[in-house]
Amino acid sequence: MVSNYMSLTISQITNGVGFPKAAELIEITGTHALEASDRAIFNHLLQTAHDSGRLSEPDAEWEISLAALRRPASKHESNDRIRESLRRLRRTEVKVTYISARTGKRRVMETHLLEFTDTDEDESDTATLQFGIPKRLRLVLARSNRWGRIRCEVAYAMTSKYAIALYEKLCLWANLDHCVRTLEVAEFREMLGVPPGAYERGLDFERKVIDPAVLEVNGLSDMGVQIEVQRRHARAPIHGVTLSWWKKQGDEFRAAMQERNRSKVGRMARLRGEVEKTAVVEKLAAG
Repeated sequence: MVSNYMSLTISQITNGVGFPKAAELIEITGTHALEASDRAIFNHLLQTAHDSGRLSEPDAEWEISLAALRRPASKHESNDRIRESLRRLRRTEVKVTYISARTGKRRVMETHLLEFTDTDEDESDTATLQFGIPKRLRLVLARSNRWGRIRCEVAYAMTSKYAIALYEKLCLWANLDHCVRTLEVAEFREMLGVPPGAYERGLDFERKVIDPAVLEVNGLSDMGVQIEVQRRHARAPIHGVTLSWWKKQGDEFRAAMQERNRSKVGRMARLRGEVEKTAVVEKLAAG
């Protein structure tokens, strides 16, 4: 058991770097059915629960306005998409690996992320969501002593669920002395929540999973990352990936913050540099 209460995740205070998300939740597997919006909304709910100071209370429940969840996620005035995300969070079964406080052994809990949701039927700005987090999961979180600081606005800004998963993992690793790690491709796929059987071809995996994740993490978050795929020869399948990461500073940090504050319209083109390229071509064509 953890003897120093101040080292527990629940004792940490949300600050300018983000809210403390327990490693046990960052490292969950089985998330492939969740979309990017689902992951962003769950972070918002988890921060609400954490900041209340009641996460470890036996019968704790929370309430938040649906508008507070809807506005960062979408410009739509309807709460339908929020309700769809909540359904997926209730129904998707994930695996949480943790250390038993009683035996000191690793255990795997299969659980949903939300115990229940209870929403107003109307679409007004006063409509609220009441929600609960499963008791056994909250017990794991109450004993957690590892965390990464997550900015909810970063997850809301991302469109790739793989980018969100990668960003959270980098936040967990942010203070490690060694900032390079090689993973087997199966472990990496599981870490990002890639559906079983999807993107098995190396080119598809790079184009649909790795490239969008790297693009959004580098363009929108406080972390920078490079990923190199490992092959035994040029035509061989990918067998591993090497990640290197760093905390952004100076202009690199400010550029990501400025992009998060800009409209999502045209964002992917800006992140790829296509807007600048188009402007240069047009300028040259104009003479």
